[in-house]
Amino acid sequence: MTFVLASASPARLATLRSAGLDPVVVVSGVDESVLDGLPAADLALGLARLKCDAVAERAGSTGSEVPADALVLGCDSVLELDGRALGKPHSPAEAVARWEAMRGRTGVLRTGHHLRDLASGRSTGATASTTVHFAQVSDAEIAAYVATGEPLHVAGAFTVDGLGGAFVTGIEGDHHNVVGVSLPLLRELTAALGRSWTDLWARP
Repeated sequence: MTFVLASASPARLATLRSAGLDPVVVVSGVDESVLDGLPAADLALGLARLKCDAVAERAGSTGSEVPADALVLGCDSVLELDGRALGKPHSPAEAVARWEAMRGRTGVLRTGHHLRDLASGRSTGATASTTVHFAQVSDAEIAAYVATGEPLHVAGAFTVDGLGGAFVTGIEGDHHNVVGVSLPLLRELTAALGRSWTDLWARP
């Protein structure tokens, strides 16, 4: 069975590989701005479905990396803070402003998951939510962190598996979800489609 990840995220790919999967990465190229204005949980799930469907539609076409019987996963993450859905910052100035607003506070990282079984035509999806507590970082630490460029490429302008890990004092919920994909939720979605999670493990 081919498992296709409809995401360019290196962190998602690494997480799935560490869990025994060997995904084929096919970037969706969807315009994420089409769903602006939705609540954070709905936005994350909506974008995940857009990515999944865009890649699934390529199955069977000439030269496509997507087999006709593949499982396709789309994911998208946003940080909810003060009722707003925050994706990747568009500039260093925006990343600094984000951290000035986040420091010493708590947000909720929401990751939408949409899984489609091309063999059966069935699909399912859900959003996983993890509470994240941020450290009371200084202006100098924010400036140094943003200067590394890391916050510019991730939802919420932070990581827990990189340089930003020292600025997160705790989480409540699935750690993998903060990295970009909730493994427990993905296992449940796989079962909902009648597939076995352990069958997805790559075999030697």
